[in-house]
Amino acid sequence: MSAAGDSGFKLAVIDHALRLFAEKGYEATTVDEIAEAAGISRRTFFRQFRSKEDVVFADHEAQLAQARAYLAAAQGDPWDAVCEAVVGVFERFTQTRDLAARRYRVVRQVPALRDREIVTVFRYERLFTDYLRERLPGLPDLTLIQFTAAVTATHNFLLRRMVRGQEEAGAGDLRAALAVIPRGDREQSGEMVVAVFPRDMPPRQIADLLAHRLGNL
Repeated sequence: MSAAGDSGFKLAVIDHALRLFAEKGYEATTVDEIAEAAGISRRTFFRQFRSKEDVVFADHEAQLAQARAYLAAAQGDPWDAVCEAVVGVFERFTQTRDLAARRYRVVRQVPALRDREIVTVFRYERLFTDYLRERLPGLPDLTLIQFTAAVTATHNFLLRRMVRGQEEAGAGDLRAALAVIPRGDREQSGEMVVAVFPRDMPPRQIADLLAHRLGNL
């Protein structure tokens, strides 16, 4: 099976599992029921997933692999590379928005899944931090961790608002929000920068202008 075919297969199984979890409850749904709904055998299920819990977050494995591959090939500024990897994750999740929304509702109801979600978020942060450690060996770990935690939290904030139907954020909105997160290679000179903008200027345009001006200081 090709990578695209494998990804599509897993998304289909995730879709069936989330539907059953929403209808019957997570604890009451069995692996056999998920396999039957997906039209696969129990053996095939366990070749692809280790447990019911794994099904819920299975597409994150593909997301992490694609982000890792992007960073391995990235050239130029490492901070920008991490931001673009995060944007790539966001864009792919927007392509399966309904699935992401249903997962959000299921996870909120099951403490074990909330704990797993925290671990999953940490895996993204660790991937980005390890990349920055390799590319920027002279910077303190705390500086790198603060940055990767901030970009991951920003991504999650906008994604959750989207799946809750509160905001239709796009990749451009995420880039604008990430652009103003402090980067450790920009020395703090102690000088104060005062910026004046028209009252009716959109927040996204302000963020873009600030990122551009501060980057040239």
